[in-house]
Amino acid sequence: MARAGDELVNPATGLRTVFRETAQTTGGELLQVDWIGRPGWTTGPDHVHPRQEERFEVLSGRLGLRVAGAERSHGAGDAIVVPKGVAHAAWNAGDGEVHVLVAFKPALRTEIAFETLAGLARDGRTTRAGVPRDPLQLALVLREFEDEIYFVRPPLAVQRMILGPLALIGRGLGYRAEYPYHQGVRDAVANAGEGSAVR
Repeated sequence: MARAGDELVNPATGLRTVFRETAQTTGGELLQVDWIGRPGWTTGPDHVHPRQEERFEVLSGRLGLRVAGAERSHGAGDAIVVPKGVAHAAWNAGDGEVHVLVAFKPALRTEIAFETLAGLARDGRTTRAGVPRDPLQLALVLREFEDEIYFVRPPLAVQRMILGPLALIGRGLGYRAEYPYHQGVRDAVANAGEGSAVR
């Protein structure tokens, strides 16, 4: 589980995520992160957070945001709230990095979803768009985090019909829905404290 100050780097999407507040520090009320996206970064297709409000505050650069089908470009100082259940997508709309403070209320398990996708990308298990390559892994992740996020297309009922059986097969074959990002680093630091060298 992420801690305040932890940083994820997703090599597939080019997004850096720095955790400011986590579910642990806020009693589950809030997840707050800095997103620093390189040119070309996007959250992907339109998606929905069925139980969470998402707030974007642009700190620098240009953020493109499509909310309920309406597209706008936002600059430093702009703050946009996307209510729960509203379809949206975000992207870097400028030529340089975009830096956005993003808050999810409540936190739910969103930080674990972020760690999972960044960990899979770090280990070369995603496409260049950051999507898990293995269909069984993809199905398991999407089903596991459906309370946090789902895609607008195809309709959710169709997604459930397709992903449900694939997720069951994946779980039966030993796939994990959660894929830790920081575990290896923390183990190495713990071992170093016991006299092992960290390289």
